[in-house]
Amino acid sequence: MLIVMKMNADADTVGAVVEKIESRGLKAHPIPGAQRTAIGITGNLGVVEPGLFETLPGVLEVIQVSHPYKLVSREFRPDDTVVDVGGVRIGGTDLVIIAGPCSVESYEQMRRIAQRVKEAGAHLLRGGAYKPRTSPYSFQGLGREGLEILARVREETGLPVVTEALDIDVLDEVAEVADMVQIGARNMQNFSLLKRAGRCGKPVLLKRGPSATVTELLLAAEYILDQGNDRVVLCERGIRTFADHTRNTLDVSAIPAVQRISHLPILADPSHAAGMANKVLPLSRAAVAVGANGLMVEVHDRPTEALSDANQAITPDQFETLVGVVRSLAPVVGRRLAGLSAARR
Repeated sequence: MLIVMKMNADADTVGAVVEKIESRGLKAHPIPGAQRTAIGITGNLGVVEPGLFETLPGVLEVIQVSHPYKLVSREFRPDDTVVDVGGVRIGGTDLVIIAGPCSVESYEQMRRIAQRVKEAGAHLLRGGAYKPRTSPYSFQGLGREGLEILARVREETGLPVVTEALDIDVLDEVAEVADMVQIGARNMQNFSLLKRAGRCGKPVLLKRGPSATVTELLLAAEYILDQGNDRVVLCERGIRTFADHTRNTLDVSAIPAVQRISHLPILADPSHAAGMANKVLPLSRAAVAVGANGLMVEVHDRPTEALSDANQAITPDQFETLVGVVRSLAPVVGRRLAGLSAARR
């Protein structure tokens, strides 16, 4: 349910409605807008009678929300959400690019790659300190040492860091270092982790699961927002289909579908969708063309030596070409490639 307040409703009037909602054992989520405030209601197990709130001072109307998700929907927040990550704004008209290797392998490796992607135009640095791997014998990441490397490289380059939290056990230490905490595709429906991520105090990048529908992705995001964290960015990274010419199938139709029904920004990860470096650029063009708010790309300066996802990593030179293509394509779809702030140049 959504309560829309009148334009002249002041903070005390809004507070009185919030108090009324919470007195019923429900959760109130005030959503300030440009002209008026809306208040979302969650926590109800059944239908809430609109008459409980329609006659309260300052209330304009009460709207029943038909979707199973509430806080992520445009019914709750019509305007696009813009998420600030270490000074980089994701959402709106600017395109943002996150780049870096799949895994943190060493300080020297991260420093080299971070410098190259920054020079080419990346806005944020990615790198996994903890890695979810199909085989228990594959490289699992450097753990705490990897986080310390990311923090050191951020200090030297000024690039905000995006890195994954695999489970509740490591979420807190990841949140201590990361500017944005990533919840990977395999954890999209790890509901305990989602709830804790909603309380971690950092922006969250939520990747779509390999077999998840758009509705399931939005419901996963709802878990995070329901804990009070509305700084969530979604990521389409390819889904599992019968196709065998790519690692996954990039569902470009999911991007405009999400943007139609949700205010949250959505990125595309062409690297995991393709699984092969030579398909990353074409899929990046497709994602930008359908309106993605940005890209997340794997870059390695020595792909043949990469300890994970070697086949899909592009080189720094290829990344520079990709950025140039995105910069040229962006105006065609009414966007622009975000610039780097003076402090980070």
